Amino acid sequence: MRNLVIENISKTYPNNVKALNNVSIKISSGMFGLLGPNGAGKSSLMRTIATLQEADSGSIFFDDLNVLDSSKEFRQQLGYLPQEFGVYPRITAEQLLDHIATLKGFSSKKERKELVDFLLQKVNLYDKKNKSVKGFSGGMKQRIGIAQSLIGNPKILIVDEPTAGLDPGERNRFYDLLSDVGEDVIVILSTHIVDDVRELCTQMAIMNHGEIVFNGSPDEGINSLKGKVFQKHISKSELETYKQNHQVISNKLIAGKPIIHVLNSTIPDKTFKKIEPSLEDVFFTKIQNKK
Repeated sequence: MRNLVIENISKTYPNNVKALNNVSIKISSGMFGLLGPNGAGKSSLMRTIATLQEADSGSIFFDDLNVLDSSKEFRQQLGYLPQEFGVYPRITAEQLLDHIATLKGFSSKKERKELVDFLLQKVNLYDKKNKSVKGFSGGMKQRIGIAQSLIGNPKILIVDEPTAGLDPGERNRFYDLLSDVGEDVIVILSTHIVDDVRELCTQMAIMNHGEIVFNGSPDEGINSLKGKVFQKHISKSELETYKQNHQVISNKLIAGKPIIHVLNSTIPDKTFKKIEPSLEDVFFTKIQNKK
């Protein structure tokens, strides 16, 4: 079992935006979901863990290794798929992975060839190995991104907003890839998509305004709301009134008509229906409670 321990990490950018505010969290082997709205500080935390930016204060330990003091040693154990995975314009999938393997210290051409072929098969792109990566679909680019992040058998893998823009089929293939990475590897999945965490992760945290507002398992979050979430169909004109009089945690349109979810210790009135809470209800509750 591996552990990544983040303690009291803070980061303020030159424009005085406080991206991380005293963040502390422990992440163990397996799939860990970091959930939060856009601008919550997820990418700032991922970049700090990946040693791509310095923290103003705090510490990060990967097992016994001081990450911030030994960034070179840590990077040898790290795989990273950033939110924007750029590719060289006229380079094939095979050439891209061979180049990155060279940068990661694989000096033997034969060893690189075997590794690249293995990874292309793993991400189901072997038949596209001689195609230009620039012409790949979004899902194919994400798969080649995962392939490059797996070079060197990393012990910690960070993927930042990996399914944004993917269609449902591509997202499912991406889920299958991530879940197959290995039990002894820490995989941190940073996303604003609740389904990503629900499908994949046994542990999770929710971030908002640079702070951790929930840390636990998806089931713990859901169980904390049991018996407290109520649903009602309303008209659009009633929405503002309900927001003023109740803690409306979410509203969405079904067949053009709003359905609201309200958080309350008892049923607000008999026009509401008690429902089983979802991870989406947990997400909206936690980000509303920290403004």
